[in-house]
Amino acid sequence: MKKAIRKMVASTALFTVELVVIWSVFLLCLVLFFWLGHEVLPGRELGFDSRAFAWADERANPGLTEFIKGITFLASRNFITGAGLMLIGYFLFVKKHKWYSLKVPVIAVGSISLNLLLKYLFNRPRPFIPHLVDSYGLSFPSGHAMISASFYGLLIYLVWKNVEVAAWRYLLVILLSLLILFIGFSRVYLHVHYATDVIAGLAAGLGWVILAVFLLNRMEKFSKRNLNPVVKEGLPTSSAP
Repeated sequence: MKKAIRKMVASTALFTVELVVIWSVFLLCLVLFFWLGHEVLPGRELGFDSRAFAWADERANPGLTEFIKGITFLASRNFITGAGLMLIGYFLFVKKHKWYSLKVPVIAVGSISLNLLLKYLFNRPRPFIPHLVDSYGLSFPSGHAMISASFYGLLIYLVWKNVEVAAWRYLLVILLSLLILFIGFSRVYLHVHYATDVIAGLAAGLGWVILAVFLLNRMEKFSKRNLNPVVKEGLPTSSAP
């Protein structure tokens, strides 16, 4: 009995700590995004952005440029669309978890839509230096950074919840986190975004995935509690007259 109580207390404490950390990260993302938005609204180029371009240019070489182009493709709409459809199919037909299959399109489409809205509101032009890849549209926040943070952030959540072996769980979380950071860096390296665009995109994407997962989890619990059919033994059944 005491062992069961200790286990329950430990589980509750762990859940509380996780909850505090997650919502602290969410609030930090909000504060960081709006602070950066306030800084870039006057339309000026910040010293931090210039230093980030200079730092990336010092490390540029043809081999790294080709590698970076491959990295940035992993957050392109074509790749994310294909990967998202494969993930939806996996959860629908293999794992048969309809709520996981719902999380993928909601978070992906929501991230793209929110990014377009924020770009329109801030209306920041792209950097006025030669771009190393084709780019179009507005600059703040970075779409690649925001979409990678939300999509791969969702994968981090799925890995954390479903991979039972701790070593594999931590390894995958670290690799996915590094991928998000590399994608963000790629946009500065390729001269298509300011560093402030990238940081704001990462903050917005991470904040969005935290909020979306929370809301979808609440909807899932509500549906199981109130919408699932309940079959009880002994209920009278209708009979033909």
